[in-house]
Amino acid sequence: MPATKDRTSRSRAASRISRPFTLWREVLTAYVAPALMAGTAGVVTGQRDLAVAACTSIAGTSAVVAFLVGSWLRHGGQPRRWTTTTPRVALTATLVITAAGAAALLGWFTAQWLPAHSPIPATPWLERLRIDLPVSAALATTIVTLRWRSTTTSSPA
Repeated sequence: MPATKDRTSRSRAASRISRPFTLWREVLTAYVAPALMAGTAGVVTGQRDLAVAACTSIAGTSAVVAFLVGSWLRHGGQPRRWTTTTPRVALTATLVITAAGAAALLGWFTAQWLPAHSPIPATPWLERLRIDLPVSAALATTIVTLRWRSTTTSSPA
């Protein structure tokens, strides 16, 4: 009996590790996790703006970035060769810098350029975007990239 139990527990552990990369699940997690964490922090500390941003700019950015990065990594079911052969840390760092940089530019554009060149007034929630967007993009990119790489077959350390 113990041998059967051991084989069963090993196969369960192996199935958990090799769970396939499912984009909709990653996007849903990328939205829900920061919304819950930042929303809870906003409620506990009494920061109403953080509680609102948790479900809008923070979680929304995370979900959009998770979708974009996950879609790009999957590349229609045929991943690019360099994304599977590049060391995990280098791939993650490259994608994080790219996504966070793009999000920082979008945050700057929205907070600075838009109010100066349109009838949209500068407001405190626009200023939050300068921090919310790049931080959310960096976290979502890191998690999705590492999660995707854990499901690919040729993953050098």
